[in-house]
Amino acid sequence: MEQPVVRISVRSLVEFILRSGDIDNRIAAADKDAMQLGSKIHRKIQRRMGADYRAEVPLRYEIVCQGCRMLLEGRADGIIETEKGVIIDEIKGVFKELKFLEGPAEVHLAQARCYAYIYASQNGLSEIGVQMTYCNMETEEIRRFQSAYPFEELKSWFEELVGKYEKWARYQVQWREKRNASIKGVEFPFSYREGQKDLVVAVYRTILRKKKLFIQAPTGVGKTIATLFPAVKAVGEGLGEKIFYLTAKTITRTVAWQAFGQLREQALCMKVIVLTAKEKICFCEETNCNPDYCPYAKGHYDRVNDAVYELLVSSDEMSRELLEDQARKRRVCPHEMSLDVSTWVDAVVCDYNYVFDPNAHLRRFFGEGVKGEYLFLIDEAHNLVERGREMYSAQIYKEDVLKIKRLVKTEDAGLCKELEDLNRNLLLMKRECDGYRVLNSASHIYLKCLRLMAELERFLEECREDVLRREVLEFYFQIRMFVGIHECVDENYVIYSELEEKGYFKIRLFCVNPAVNLKKFLDKGNSTVFFSATLLPIQYYKKLLSTGTEDYAIYAESPFDVKNRLLLIGCDVSTKYTRRGEEMYQKYAEYLLETAYAKTGNYIAFFPSYRFMEAVYDAFILRLSWERGQRGDLDYVMQSQYMSEEAREIFLENFEEERKVSLVGFCVMGGIFSEGIDLTGDQLIGAMLVGTGLPQVCRERELLKDYFDRRGSKGFDYAYLYPGMNKVMQSAGRVIRTDEDRGVVLLLDERFLDRRYQETFPREWRGYELCQAMNAADRMQKFWDSL
Repeated sequence: MEQPVVRISVRSLVEFILRSGDIDNRIAAADKDAMQLGSKIHRKIQRRMGADYRAEVPLRYEIVCQGCRMLLEGRADGIIETEKGVIIDEIKGVFKELKFLEGPAEVHLAQARCYAYIYASQNGLSEIGVQMTYCNMETEEIRRFQSAYPFEELKSWFEELVGKYEKWARYQVQWREKRNASIKGVEFPFSYREGQKDLVVAVYRTILRKKKLFIQAPTGVGKTIATLFPAVKAVGEGLGEKIFYLTAKTITRTVAWQAFGQLREQALCMKVIVLTAKEKICFCEETNCNPDYCPYAKGHYDRVNDAVYELLVSSDEMSRELLEDQARKRRVCPHEMSLDVSTWVDAVVCDYNYVFDPNAHLRRFFGEGVKGEYLFLIDEAHNLVERGREMYSAQIYKEDVLKIKRLVKTEDAGLCKELEDLNRNLLLMKRECDGYRVLNSASHIYLKCLRLMAELERFLEECREDVLRREVLEFYFQIRMFVGIHECVDENYVIYSELEEKGYFKIRLFCVNPAVNLKKFLDKGNSTVFFSATLLPIQYYKKLLSTGTEDYAIYAESPFDVKNRLLLIGCDVSTKYTRRGEEMYQKYAEYLLETAYAKTGNYIAFFPSYRFMEAVYDAFILRLSWERGQRGDLDYVMQSQYMSEEAREIFLENFEEERKVSLVGFCVMGGIFSEGIDLTGDQLIGAMLVGTGLPQVCRERELLKDYFDRRGSKGFDYAYLYPGMNKVMQSAGRVIRTDEDRGVVLLLDERFLDRRYQETFPREWRGYELCQAMNAADRMQKFWDSL
């Protein structure tokens, strides 16, 4: 029988096997970023090299191991064929001054030597040359290091390198066989709810056809297991190799982990890891990743491969507790070790940023030139629009440039000069800016930032004063972000300068439509499923999350009986700015009181802003003081603007207590309590949605509106209406969570009767009733009595 194949890139092999030493955040990572930004430099150098230079030459080499075959793949930057012999050219872009390079980095040279061995072996060469070409990203200065190797010497070195990877290759093959065999016996763990089997089939077909799927599925459909189960089955049939379950919130990561646990109860062998933020999993009081401060950073790379291998072969469970125990035992960084473990597991549950963020994404999976058999399951996908915009936008503040200039003024004349040059350009732009100004280009600022990055890189390598270094490093990341994002700027961006109210001046690269940037990462996998309880209108999300014209979309019907929920629209109130005032606040307070008195239970009122919430809260307290004597007492609790995790838990515990009177919670729409919380049964029996959730008018919302208007789309709807109504639907979705739940939802704004707003309503909202403050209690009383 033909042996199974393990594929690995040349770069991944050498970086994995040859890494050593400490984790040290005092050494700036600019060279890594240069490699991401350096494709233009590569092409420019390659074009200059003449007719005997072959660029971007693909190379493959197969090694037969015990029980498997290793397929090593890569692409040589250049192969130079002359009468004197053959030279492999490897090009690396760097920011540091080339005169400080004493020689090529070990991993860079190892990559070139692998290409040299493969080419020499396949072409029968007894000797081959290697050329390391380093290019400064800012000056385009070039420095080369050349060497020649006898074939036998290269062969001995190459076989030793590959030999160190053999046990990892065998592990992959053996585990894959065990995993796939176990998947065959796994069945859907529950009785299918109405429409749920159709959902499972749709996900499987999407993966089979390597497409994208958008799922609008109300609460109760069971989206998590209905997407995970077919994805797991697809992995077992070779349609994908790794599942990325992406979320925006910690609570949904827990739900995904539990869903995998339900499948493992059927003897599924699948290694799953939930990635935890560095700050949360760090063993030290302060997250300071350098060997002088952290004992787990010192020598980390010398020990981590053994730590990971031991963990993989000794346990199928990859819980946070197990990861932490192993990291302590082997004295390695738990965060970095968990990232390494993610390479070898079958499913990764993590935040969006691990895949999409240009600064935080996992380069081992999504770096330049990397591609895999990934299946993306994107939960609460409505959040990805705003998260995507933020991840692919960047800005520079003039005040930050001046601050760093003052800090380094007496420390480094070269860095100070570049900071002054950038500041001078920003000052000219500030003088031309009246409030804000849309710009055609920021390329001159980009070029200044490139030069500044070289100086910052040098300074950070030399600086040993911790406080100063941290300040400069934070600024460096801002500049690096600006440079990186500028490389992505296209027609999906708006560039503008703004003089803010507090006097700060900035230039911002604003990503209006993140779809193209998201595509760069999604294209590295096989298939993507976007799903949410609020993905309406579906065309809006398809346009902002995907560039595909053949993407699938399905609407899953709610499994809950609509008779268990009363939907009322209050047509005598409005949150419009022109209607706001004490009289309107009193009317909203009346709605809240009438709802709470209609049936004893727990309710949450969701508001468009903290200011509006506080105004109605004051009116509510005043009115309650009048009503209390005749109708009895009520309990109430209000969300504060800055809540710790402990404060959030205490807030939610209020809804778990048994009470003799109603509880009214005051929360903000789009906030921490409007999605991701699960208050079932009597924990929550009603939600009052105060207003349409429209974002406040601001500079970027208006830029969004103008951008989409110019392109023939409904600018107001894209900038305000759709994001607002998404918050409304998310908040309303807190009420009915299970078949046993009963509850009322009040949409309290006359604008909910407008056709444009009603076009975004989910199908299960068709049977709404109208009410006013004076008769809302009667409608609710009849509903409760009917149950």
